[in-house]
Amino acid sequence: MKPRIVPMVIVGCLLLAACGGSSTSGGNKPLSGKKVEVAAVWTGNEQKNFQAILSAFNDSTGAQATFTSTGDNIGTVLGSRIASNSPPDVAVLPQPGLLHDLATKGSLKELDSATADLLGANYAPVWKDLGTVNGKFYGVFFKTSNKSTVWYNTHAFTNAGVNPPKTFDDFKTTLGTVSASGVKPLSVGGADGWTLTDWFENVYLRQAGADKYNALTKHTIKWTDDSVKAALRTLAGIFTNQNVYGGLSGALNTDFPTSATNIVGTSPKAAIVYEGDFVEGNLTGATPPMVPGTDFNFFPFPDINGSSNMVMGGGDVAVRLTDNTAGSELIKYLASPEAAQIWAAKGGFLSANKKVDTSKYPDPVVKAAAQALVSAQTFVFDMSDQAPAAFGATKGSGEWADLQVWLKNPNNVDAAAAQLEKDAAAAFGG
Repeated sequence: MKPRIVPMVIVGCLLLAACGGSSTSGGNKPLSGKKVEVAAVWTGNEQKNFQAILSAFNDSTGAQATFTSTGDNIGTVLGSRIASNSPPDVAVLPQPGLLHDLATKGSLKELDSATADLLGANYAPVWKDLGTVNGKFYGVFFKTSNKSTVWYNTHAFTNAGVNPPKTFDDFKTTLGTVSASGVKPLSVGGADGWTLTDWFENVYLRQAGADKYNALTKHTIKWTDDSVKAALRTLAGIFTNQNVYGGLSGALNTDFPTSATNIVGTSPKAAIVYEGDFVEGNLTGATPPMVPGTDFNFFPFPDINGSSNMVMGGGDVAVRLTDNTAGSELIKYLASPEAAQIWAAKGGFLSANKKVDTSKYPDPVVKAAAQALVSAQTFVFDMSDQAPAAFGATKGSGEWADLQVWLKNPNNVDAAAAQLEKDAAAAFGG
């Protein structure tokens, strides 16, 4: 949970005054006095950073864009506001599954051909596909993530005498060598079931391939398929009490933030934690803070059977819920590299826009994660984020809970696959 170029003059024309020649500094601004409300899940620093983008949009166009934070209950909040005929003009949705639900209910407005052209020129085709429902284009992915990054404590690797592994076989060898050095090799945040879905998705993509990955995402093959069982067995080979800090029971009581900070320090509790590029914020914000490239780094999720240059990721997609002209122009602005670069410079952000200047990223580690995202030969979106929420995004049920039960006994693959299929069938309606 992403890339783009057409002449950015298209955006410039729209935002600066209609390409006729008058600039925003001396004449009428094209959206002067027009109001636009944007809703998203973001709070805290994320909200602050996004509001800096809205301020730049307002300065350029004369619009009055305001932000409303929905918190994590964005689906419920939008549903209520749509029902009361007072939706925000623009919403930034955390999952394509929610985009699909709103589109099929007729709650979204199509985006125009100029916006489609921006994506076609600046993004990889997969991003427009992800924003399209039944042949209609609705969404621009603005904030994205590379979820094929494995993070490690450089001091622990140096002490163990190991280098970042490139293949999964090398990865297993590395785990054994780190363990022998006296440090638990893996920290796993199993208390948050979504981390386990991400582990599974990376292994499944590399082992079964993108076509089967997409088929399983849509539930056109069953979770009892041999390919699913093979991925679970591969994970069972590394999810052992010997490898995991706190053992498997400890992992099930470790949330994601704690799993990340377990690799902090010169004598860490564990050497490696897997999750997306957002792990960096947990490490740089730790006490004491970790220095990117010096105290920690990442390596791409290891290859399986030659599956190089694959990335699984996620992202937040901007959609229109009203016919407000300013809302349409704001989404065009979000499709530009200029908008993305504002947040990129502040950290905690990746863009799938290929035209973003990577020198804007605050350190070489996040820059490398961004480059891996936009240059991936194969990109797939987070599988669980595309599933019905009852299966892929609900705490204590569906895929999250099924994988937590499986982690208690990772060798119990057949039972895990059967339960996953039972819950998937119920959520997908058959």
